[in-house]
Amino acid sequence: MSDQLSGMSSVKLGVAVAWPAFWIGIPLKLVIALLFLAMGVHPWEGTGLAFLLLLSVPIDIWALGLAARTVFLERLRLEPPDSIGLTLWWQCALMSAVYFPLLYFIASGTVMGAKAVTHMIVALLETLPIAEKISLELVLWGSVATVVLLVLILGWLFIVGRIVRRQAAGGSSLAESYQGLVQRWDLMRVPADQSLLLTVFGGAALFLVVCFWSFLPVTTPHPHEDYEMPDKAVKAFKPLKALDEAELALGKAEASLQALEGKSKGGKKGKGRKAGK
Repeated sequence: MSDQLSGMSSVKLGVAVAWPAFWIGIPLKLVIALLFLAMGVHPWEGTGLAFLLLLSVPIDIWALGLAARTVFLERLRLEPPDSIGLTLWWQCALMSAVYFPLLYFIASGTVMGAKAVTHMIVALLETLPIAEKISLELVLWGSVATVVLLVLILGWLFIVGRIVRRQAAGGSSLAESYQGLVQRWDLMRVPADQSLLLTVFGGAALFLVVCFWSFLPVTTPHPHEDYEMPDKAVKAFKPLKALDEAELALGKAEASLQALEGKSKGGKKGKGRKAGK
């Protein structure tokens, strides 16, 4: 076992592999989710979720393999196994299938228990205003739930780190120079044939864009098929009748103006006579 491996904790080792692997695979998963949304399939429930998880398997294997090889070469100075991505994926998937339900039940039970205890504590403070009671409840049960959730996440990362450590225990030390390791990192991310990489990447992006616009439904606003349209008879527009109504309205407005002007003149004359007396 190398000195770098023995000096790195399991939690730190789990973070070093799981966190980069997550961000490597999430853009590709978002592209698949957008395609599902364009097809009218929700990627977070039912069939859409099942297909998203199925299509995410090769992405996760590739991302875990890339992140693990980088950690093995850069931090541990060990030769990574050839099937490190597949091995880490099935072991972490099996562990997560057991751990995540436990995490959900423990976190849910903690939140319910913390809310009950907090409600009992706040009930004793009868003179406290309502706004302060709400804030106190959120702080009390939210802090407890946050601490428990962080501990559970650290436990998951610890187990992931133990899985990575077991794979690294049988690895052989590297005799290459630092420049040779840097070249291997570069070749893992960008192959030597960059023109081929650019062609494949551009073709895949163009194909995904065409699929997105092909699957996208009609975006013209229209009522839903379940919406009942109100029955309103549309009146026919008659220009001559509209002109007559406009002239009538103008005549009434002119008569009203003349009446207002007459009242204003009468008021001024009355004031002048009173001033003369």
